[in-house]
Amino acid sequence: MEKTFVLLKPDAVQRCLAGEIMARFDRRGFRFVGLKLLQPTEAQATEHYAVHQGKFFYDDLVKHLTSGPVVCMVLEGADVIAAVRKMVGATRPHEAEAGTIRGDFSQAGLRNLVHASDAPETAAAEMAIYFDDDELLDYERGIDRWILESEGN
Repeated sequence: MEKTFVLLKPDAVQRCLAGEIMARFDRRGFRFVGLKLLQPTEAQATEHYAVHQGKFFYDDLVKHLTSGPVVCMVLEGADVIAAVRKMVGATRPHEAEAGTIRGDFSQAGLRNLVHASDAPETAAAEMAIYFDDDELLDYERGIDRWILESEGN
């Protein structure tokens, strides 16, 4: 099972969309193995966006991420990284397809509601910014046999 990191940005929380967005992942069948509401520190934001340091929009990214509470989550599932990124939609809201989170709810640039890791290495690094290892749970759900393909089904 693959894990990914997803962060609902301050605009998602302030617009009261966190529950709706989380419900989409839940209905898709992904397992929540880590979940928390927090106010990102500048240190967390600069580490999170380190790959963009030096770009013209970097300071705005850090400022936005630290502007209010965020919801951090670790999701687990088959091919969860690619599936979540497809559900989230294109980075630029005007390019996001209808039916995606950004296509349905976001309108402008940095206010694109959600961040989703793009690779296993990125997911692991981003999880470590916001979660300690002992905060991630390993558990089974009764519905997993109806969602996942395995020998035991």
